[in-house]
Amino acid sequence: MAGIRRPNTRLPSTKNQIVVACFLATFIAYVERVGFSIAFTAISQQNSINKAAMGGVLSAFYWGYGLSQIPGGWAAQRWGGRRMLSLSFAIWGTASLCMPSNAKRLWTIMLMRVIVGVAQGFLIPSIHTVLSLVIPPAERAKAVSLTTSGMYLGSAAAMLVLPRVAQSAGPASIFRLVGLLALLWLLLWRLLTPGPAAQVSSMPITAADAKDPAGKLRGSTVPWRRMLLHPAVWAIVVNNYTFHYAFYVVMNWLPTYFEQVLGSKLADLGWGRTMPYLAMFLASNGGGWLGDYLIHSCQFSVSSARKTVNSIGFLGVAGALMLMPAAHGPAQGIAATTLTLTLAGLARGGFSVNHMDIAPRHAGVVMGISNTAGTLAGVIGVAVTGVLLQHAGAGSPLVGWWQSFGTAAWLVLIGGIAFILFGRGQNLFGDIEPV
Repeated sequence: MAGIRRPNTRLPSTKNQIVVACFLATFIAYVERVGFSIAFTAISQQNSINKAAMGGVLSAFYWGYGLSQIPGGWAAQRWGGRRMLSLSFAIWGTASLCMPSNAKRLWTIMLMRVIVGVAQGFLIPSIHTVLSLVIPPAERAKAVSLTTSGMYLGSAAAMLVLPRVAQSAGPASIFRLVGLLALLWLLLWRLLTPGPAAQVSSMPITAADAKDPAGKLRGSTVPWRRMLLHPAVWAIVVNNYTFHYAFYVVMNWLPTYFEQVLGSKLADLGWGRTMPYLAMFLASNGGGWLGDYLIHSCQFSVSSARKTVNSIGFLGVAGALMLMPAAHGPAQGIAATTLTLTLAGLARGGFSVNHMDIAPRHAGVVMGISNTAGTLAGVIGVAVTGVLLQHAGAGSPLVGWWQSFGTAAWLVLIGGIAFILFGRGQNLFGDIEPV
C-alpha cells in the first residue's frame, strides 16, 4: 500500500522541548558519573581503600553500561524510546538514592553501580530512537549535537560544583543529590510526554509499519544480518570505538598527566580544569550547526556533510593528541587538552549523527551496537594506557605518555579514514524517513 501520513494531531510537546529534555537527560547522567567518582574518591581517602578496590568499584558501572547498549536499542524500538527513558531514569535515580556510603559494603556499592550502568545504558539508544522520529534529516546534526553536548557540560558542572558539596555536606550527599535530579527529570519527561500522543512523529508511514499506542513499530523487524554485514554500519562502529578510546584515555588519565608531565595537580587549576569540557560542549554544538549549514546553505549531500565535519574533527584530534606530551607547563597542557577535546566535540556532528541517516527506524539499535564498541574502548584504552605508562615509561615517564597518546592518535586517524571510505548518508535499510 502506498505511504500514508499519520493524522496531523496537535502534540503536547514540540520538537525543541523534546530536544532540550534529552539534553538535560545527558547533562544529569554525566553529573552522576563524575559525581560518583568525586564522592567515592573522598570515601576511599577517608577509609584508606586501596587502589585495586577503587578500580573495581569505579569500573563496575562500565560493565553494566556496556552490556545494556544493544538490548537498550532493541527495547527502545520494541517498546518506545519514551518508555525506556522513563524506566532508565526511574531505576538509576532510585539506585543513586539508595547507594550505601559505608566503605565496608564495597560489594553492595559495586552491585549498585552495575545497576546504574545497566539503566544508563538505555539512555543514548533511547534518545536516538526518539530523535529519529522527531527530527527531519536536515536538522538532525544540530539536534543530536545539542543532546550529546549535555555530557560535557554536565562533566564540567560536576567538576566545578560537586567537590564543594562533598566538603560541606559529605560525599554521600552527592548520591542523594544526583538521585533527586534524576527523579525530577523523570517528572519533567512525563509531563512533556504524558501518553501515546507524545510519541512524537510526523513521518509518513506504511500501514504495516504504523506505530501502535504504546509507541512500538508494528511489522518493523530489525534487519540484523544486513546491518552487521554493511560497511557503513561498521564505519560508525569503528568511529565510536576510536573516538571513545581517545576520549576516555584523556578523561581518566588527565589528573596523572598534569601531575607527571606538567608538574601541576588538576585540583589546583580552578576554572582551568573545566575549560576542556566547556570547549567540548561548545564545539559539539558547533559541529551540529556546521553539518546542517553545509546541507542547507552549501547544498552538500548528507554523506558529504557528515564526512566533512567528521574528518575535520578526527584528523584534528589525531594531531592535537601529539601536542599533549609535548606541552610544557599547565598553560600549554590546558591549551593542548582543550584543543583535543574541542576537535573531538566537533566530530560529534559526523559519525554520531549518522545512525539516524542510514537507519532512521533502527537508529537506537545501530547506536546500541556502536556504543557497545565505545564502552569497550573505554575499558581497553584506560587499561592499555596504564600498562604503557608503567612499563614503557619505567626509564622516562615521558616516553610512556608519547606512546599512550600516540596509540590513541593512530586509532583516531584510522577511524577518520574508515568513515571517509565507508560512511554513507542515505537510508540503507528501507525505512521511511521523517518529513
